[in-house]
Parts: sequence; structure tokens; C-alpha cells
Amino acid sequence: MLEVKNIAKTFNPGQITERKALKGVSLTLNDGDFVTVIGGNGAGKSTLLNLIAGVHSCDSGAILLDGKNITNIKEHERAKYLGRVFQDPMMGTAASMQIEENLALAYRRGKRRTLRWGVTNSERAIFKESLSKLELGLEDRMASRVGLLSGGQRQALTLLMAVLQKPRLLLLDEHTAALDPKTAKKVLELTEFFVRRDNLTTFMVTHNMRDAIRYGNRLIMMLDGRIVYEVSGEEKKNLEVKDLLEKFQVSAGVDSLSDKMLLS
Repeated sequence: MLEVKNIAKTFNPGQITERKALKGVSLTLNDGDFVTVIGGNGAGKSTLLNLIAGVHSCDSGAILLDGKNITNIKEHERAKYLGRVFQDPMMGTAASMQIEENLALAYRRGKRRTLRWGVTNSERAIFKESLSKLELGLEDRMASRVGLLSGGQRQALTLLMAVLQKPRLLLLDEHTAALDPKTAKKVLELTEFFVRRDNLTTFMVTHNMRDAIRYGNRLIMMLDGRIVYEVSGEEKKNLEVKDLLEKFQVSAGVDSLSDKMLLS
């Protein structure tokens, strides 16, 4: 469903701050795959996600979605195919707008726009039912400004907005990293619920090794701009954190492990 073909990306080429973020990465996601991506700081995880999303352009290589070459398609044009949740809970929603207005924007993504702005009763019914799945009581607060919500509530809402139109690909960029452990667990459970319910092809970047093992059917480890390890199926289910630590040590030495990964 998604093909990444030998893509490379260098930031600030020819300057003292030059950094080769990706070095010929190739990856294929089948329809319905839930891939978790793990690696230390600077491994290339978020750069790869941002190239798929269209935030950055590739220096070389190609990206295909459903067989269509989207390598040179602008970020806003890819939005109708993609759902995305950011690390910062404040980025995925408009704080000054109501909950139902935020949902309306997500619900109409990729559809033909009209002069009509108000939320219809039929849309409101859909939003109320969808919000009830979050089990946060937001279905009774649809007229509330999003800026009044907690970070966890906003991230759960962002997740709902990302899956409302059943995107062809769901991109999760460390979407629980800024949340407390209890809220992070809730958002991850919601993620798994939506992914399974709609059979969403999902690409989740994380620093948390336990989450990378627990969620999804495939796990990819990145290091220094390359994919150095991949595991799936029963082998992935039987993984333990110590196994991933050993893989990191074999690939690059123990010093490559960041405090963030060890603590999480």
C-alpha cells in the first residue's frame, strides 16, 4: 500500500551543520499493517515520517501510495489520503474553535467545499457518537472551546479527527511522548481500537520500547539514517525489551542508547 524506495535526505548540505538524516531507506507497508518504528535521537524516524507526510522533500528516491507516485505532491494535497497525530497535543487542533467545529474540519477534509459553514444536525449526531468512543465525556461538551481541554483530551480528540475519514495511512509521530503515563496508556488503547476497527495502515514512531513491542504487527529499528532491524508476526510477539537492547548494542554500541529510551 505504501512503498518507500531508496529515499535519501540531507539537511543543510554543504554547510558546517550538514546532516545526512536518511541514507537510502526502502520500506513497504502492506494494507492493514501497523508498523512501530523505534530508534535513538537522530536515527531518522521522524524524518522518514515527515517525508511520507510531505513536510520535507526527498533528495532522491520515490514514495508511492496505492501505486501512485506522491514524491512531489505537496503536503496539503496529501492530507486527503493521510491522518496524522503530532507529538505536541496543541498542534492537531484549533484552540479557539469548538470541539464540533474541529471535528467538522476533519470530517470535510478532501471533500468539495461550499459556502456553508455551520455544523449540520446529521454531522453533529456522527460527532457525538464518535466522541463517546473516547469515554472522556466530550460528547456532552461539543460546544466547548478546544483550548479549555487538557493535553490528553486534546490528543485524544486529535486522534479521533485523524481517523474520522478513515485515511489510507495513519501517521503517529511519538503521539504519547508529551502525556503522563496514565493518559498515554489511554491514548494508545484508543489508537489500537481505531486501527483494528477500521483496519488502518499505520506508521507509529516511538521512543518507548515496550510500546513498540506491544502494539502493531511489525517493528522496525532505525539507526543513523538506515533501517537496521525488522521483525514481525510471532517473532515480534515474543520479543522482550532486553532483546531490543541487545539489537541496539550489536548495531551501534550501548552508547547509542538515549536516556529517553532507557527511561521509557
